Amino acid sequence: MTDLFRQPADATLLTPEEKDGLLQSWITHRRDLNEAEEANIAKGAVWARRTRSRSPAALLDEAFVRALHKRLFGDVWRWAGTYRKTGRNIGVDAYRVPAELANLLDDARFWIAHRTFPADEIAIRLHHRLAAIHPFPNGNGRHARMMADLLIERLGWKPFSWGGGRLSDVGELRAAYVAALKAADDHDIGPLLAFARS
Repeated sequence: MTDLFRQPADATLLTPEEKDGLLQSWITHRRDLNEAEEANIAKGAVWARRTRSRSPAALLDEAFVRALHKRLFGDVWRWAGTYRKTGRNIGVDAYRVPAELANLLDDARFWIAHRTFPADEIAIRLHHRLAAIHPFPNGNGRHARMMADLLIERLGWKPFSWGGGRLSDVGELRAAYVAALKAADDHDIGPLLAFARS
């Protein structure tokens, strides 16, 4: 039996139709999937850093949010860059994704224009809400972390360390990240800010 779609308990589960969106026939185990996604993410990160305007506002655009997801996962998943159409164990109802994302992007532009929060907090709040909306079938945490890194870079700061390890691996680091996200869900952004720079 393959372990391809076995995921951590806190991960988003794919529907059978979404599983059928796997593009690479050589991927038969979880380690293969992780390897393919990591390579795709690295390629997508290069694209994002090379092709976009240096303005933070260029990132805070719905078309860019979708394009980034497509660039990060499009070599692996057919549905990359498209919003999910089904409910999940996390996130808003699927029909609310476009409106919630538009609200988040408007809020982030406002936070920047009015210096509502320090730069790190703006980027981390963007990350948290994007992960909470959970717009895509999968890859939401990795996409949200990349969005936060790109934004903080555009604001003139270094990208986040996100605990200094691989959050895709089950273990203490991932548990600390999930705990920090849950604290942010309860309006305590401090643990997620600290985790992002640890």
